[in-house]
Amino acid sequence: MHKLGRGNRDKLQQFMAITGASEKIAVQALKASDWNIEGAFDVFYSQPQVKPFSDSRHLEELYNRYKDPNVDMIHADGITLLCSDLQVDPQDIVMLVVSWHMKAGTMCEFSKQEFFGGLQSLGYVFIMIDSLEKFRDRMSYMRSELKDDQKFREIYNFAFGWAKEKGQKSLALDTAIGMWQLLFAENQWPLVDHWCQFLQARHNKAISRDTWSQLLEFARNVNPNLSNYDAEGAWPYLIDEFVEYLNENGIIQSDQQKDWSLRQ
Repeated sequence: MHKLGRGNRDKLQQFMAITGASEKIAVQALKASDWNIEGAFDVFYSQPQVKPFSDSRHLEELYNRYKDPNVDMIHADGITLLCSDLQVDPQDIVMLVVSWHMKAGTMCEFSKQEFFGGLQSLGYVFIMIDSLEKFRDRMSYMRSELKDDQKFREIYNFAFGWAKEKGQKSLALDTAIGMWQLLFAENQWPLVDHWCQFLQARHNKAISRDTWSQLLEFARNVNPNLSNYDAEGAWPYLIDEFVEYLNENGIIQSDQQKDWSLRQ
């Protein structure tokens, strides 16, 4: 760690803990605000919109490492190599956040424009993400974005279009279930396993965008014990059927009894 006085060292550690920034980025933000921590937060959260200068040759070199040798795109093999270089599992939810930053149109591929644009959006305090080291430095920041309610909502809604097959309006059920399990493992919803079981037992069809988006509203606004569920509300029919399924099978009552016994 940089040679700092105790007060500044405490500010640095606090800043890193709250923002998920690397030490290098945290020091730059704090220095830019003359070590005023509130000012540093303003710098940190406002700067991603800045498009810092970078020698495009470095971006080209990074892109060419991963692109398909036969097509001007990064495909699955290139993304697997990228994950290896970033030291993350390809199934790690942070790769969904990477794809969100890149505004990727399809799972398991990045166009050159998407790749360049995503790295630019991750640029910070006049630093362009044009090397693996800088890219890795931003991984903790991207994980922290999942804790932000508004960003989680944006990432959740992005995931529908990103995960569905090209040319399809709906999302294949198996894919939707996999995405829900991934997303709600991060932003917990106690009923996610019951929801997935219900779909496999009763629905077994592709998922519409409306159902996808409304489920997040249901998970956020309706208590897990359904105490504030409004049967007259404008929920998609599938969510209404899910509530009936929970009641018919005594799942809510059973879960409440488990919670009660755990408190004894």
